[in-house]
Amino acid sequence: MRIVLATRNRHKSREIAAILDREILTLDEVDFEDEVEESGVTFEANARLKARVVARFLRGRGGEPALVVADDSGLEVDALGGAPGVFSARYAGSPCDDAANNAKVLEGLRGVPASRRGAQFRCVLVAEFAGGPRDGETHVCEGVVRGKLGLHPKGRRGFGYDPLFFPEGQARTIAEMTAREKNAISHRGAAVRALREWLEQA
Repeated sequence: MRIVLATRNRHKSREIAAILDREILTLDEVDFEDEVEESGVTFEANARLKARVVARFLRGRGGEPALVVADDSGLEVDALGGAPGVFSARYAGSPCDDAANNAKVLEGLRGVPASRRGAQFRCVLVAEFAGGPRDGETHVCEGVVRGKLGLHPKGRRGFGYDPLFFPEGQARTIAEMTAREKNAISHRGAAVRALREWLEQA
């Protein structure tokens, strides 16, 4: 069965494919040209929305059944009341820009001591079957990693808020880690491993 990841983000697709150890297709590779508006107020709501829309598209085209996997994830900062949350990718406005998003978070934490710079990354995956005997069935996986935010970006790997985030027990930001190290401890890594276990039992 095809696995279609409901994203055009190549960073995400590479991470998820590596952890799943399976070939996956992106939206570009199945010729899905629309943009899905992420209008939900939670990560799960947005992931469900994306999975549902892409699954409907694939059903309409017919062909081999597929499993659509949709991800929504972001940074939740304690001192900012959980922001940026579902707005993580567009926190500093449009167009999306990692550097601007990081700068806005740091500005919001200006003067906040290290003891109060706790944060977490959260990832929710929703998988929906499109076609086949399990058509319409969904499954939800979630991963969370706690940590704290530094005073300035460090590291050139990763993307998003990775240069600011020190996972608990680590002296390096995620952006200073290799892809293998990141996947072993990240929120997305935890969610995708849960998805992989479910797929192996499904």
